[in-house]
Amino acid sequence: MGDHAPGDDSENIDWDTEDELEIQNIAPSSCAQLITRDTEAVISNGKASSSAGPSNTKLVEHFLGMGFREQWVTKAIEKNGEGDHESILDTLFAYQALEDPQQGHNSCHPNHLNSPQQQQCVNDDDLSSDYDESLLDDFSESDSWLGSETEDFDSLPEHEKTLKYLVAMGYTEEEASIAMERCPGASIAVLTDFIGAAQNAKTEPVFFEDEKRKNLGENGKLKKRKLYELEAWKRNKQKGPLTEQDEVIRLPNPMTGFGVPSEPSSMVTHRTLPDDAIGPPFFYYENVALAPKGSWDTISRFLYDVEPEFVDSKYFCAAARKRGYVHNLPINNRFCILPLPPRTISDALPLTKRWWPEWDKRTKLNCLQTVIASAKLTERIRKDLEKYSDYVPLDVQKKVIEDCRKWNLVWVGKNKVAPLEPDEVEMLLGFPRNHTRGGGISRTDRYKSLGNSFQVDTVAYHLSVLKDIFPKGINMLSLFSGIGGAEVALHRLGILLNNIVSVEISEANRDIVRSWWEQTNQKGNLVHLPDVQQLNGDQLEQFISSFGGFDLVVGGSPCNNLTGSNRVSRDGLQGDHSSLFYDYFRILDTVKSIMNKQN
Repeated sequence: MGDHAPGDDSENIDWDTEDELEIQNIAPSSCAQLITRDTEAVISNGKASSSAGPSNTKLVEHFLGMGFREQWVTKAIEKNGEGDHESILDTLFAYQALEDPQQGHNSCHPNHLNSPQQQQCVNDDDLSSDYDESLLDDFSESDSWLGSETEDFDSLPEHEKTLKYLVAMGYTEEEASIAMERCPGASIAVLTDFIGAAQNAKTEPVFFEDEKRKNLGENGKLKKRKLYELEAWKRNKQKGPLTEQDEVIRLPNPMTGFGVPSEPSSMVTHRTLPDDAIGPPFFYYENVALAPKGSWDTISRFLYDVEPEFVDSKYFCAAARKRGYVHNLPINNRFCILPLPPRTISDALPLTKRWWPEWDKRTKLNCLQTVIASAKLTERIRKDLEKYSDYVPLDVQKKVIEDCRKWNLVWVGKNKVAPLEPDEVEMLLGFPRNHTRGGGISRTDRYKSLGNSFQVDTVAYHLSVLKDIFPKGINMLSLFSGIGGAEVALHRLGILLNNIVSVEISEANRDIVRSWWEQTNQKGNLVHLPDVQQLNGDQLEQFISSFGGFDLVVGGSPCNNLTGSNRVSRDGLQGDHSSLFYDYFRILDTVKSIMNKQN
């Protein structure tokens, strides 16, 4: 996928431009960890397992994390195939609807997802592999979804069957009736999409929550939240990625976002956020700016139509790093963390000045990568240059500089270039010295972890507005935490870290963050979880109740399928790794829903 490693000949790698050298890697892990101070924190352990059928365990775990039963997920994947995620989700919604949420005596309620006893009580007839997309025929095989009604479902007119099915899915009778009136003869999928669109745009006189509140029973709060999660996914999945023809967002030049300190003329003093984007909580999402066409339009649409802020970190440090940020933070009164980092190669790496040739005009390094140049390449450059005593021909200069730019090589001796050391990369990215060193992590993994991280000074500039808003400290949900770039940025800004829920799949990265937490004597609670796909509404509600809510939801999902240097699987947001963006949206949307209802 996005994994690249330097081979014996770097010329075999197909590079685009100096700005597209961004490669991400994911290392699987399954353990959950906890560091706690003063108060009790919550732990989520392990990964759900697939009992039979699908070979793609992560796909099974993805749908289990959305709150569906394992038996349902297995059946749905067997029916639709592992590649058709939308059909699997539609099938799971249908299985969900087979059980009437009003039936208090029904022990197979979706709120009891983790109980083996409940998992075993699903009727096999309901999960038949002969399942038709409309599901109307299968309803006659189970009486439980009809509750106490005695009429024969098969004898009902088709429009009444459809109405009952939609009500069983959790929609009100008023919603279903309006959808059926506006879309006569439409399929269930079209009707549910119509209802979702009406809810999202608020263009129909359908007041969902008031109606649902009347019919939720004793466990109304949990059931309402479950219904919200299912509807949010159903409502947003049809949006899908945009095509090249649909693209409206263009990358600015220069890439200074709403303003950077070194370019005061670029400052934007005001922006208007869509109503749905206004917190709580604040949110902050990051990914590579040079993504395939349409990617940022899709990201913006899912994140409440907030305009991305594109910033190149070369305005904050000595290395370029073009990134897009979607957030609902204030943009006035930002400030930089001190001391300011060096802005040029010579200032950042002063020992290289002596050996730097006049014909290498670089003052900034390229985007810092997860891989480094091979020893064979640096040795070849040395031998090529040693052929000339006084004057290096222009064609040789050009080739050497091209390699230096590709691999961020610096001059360490006469005719000698070398890749950056991990300690130097840490410094350029704004992390403390030895942040990724020790604890059993290899040199290769240090490069990988650093190459996938935030540039701390850039992120801290954006997050600096939170210092006055949260003088007593912050509660943060950190998704795809990596080596803790957001945590380090907040700490360097002097913002107390009260409660941090950090979700990161790499065990090595979790160890790095835990070690940093202990070495900086943090007094708050750090909760480590391994997988965003398994983080569900029940856990989020528990955290929110324990902490009093999240002040900030931050994250940067994998860019493997977005980066320009990926020639193998640059599939955009549909790629196996980069599609995890939708989990960022799912989790953020669920947090917003829970907190809004509690308020």
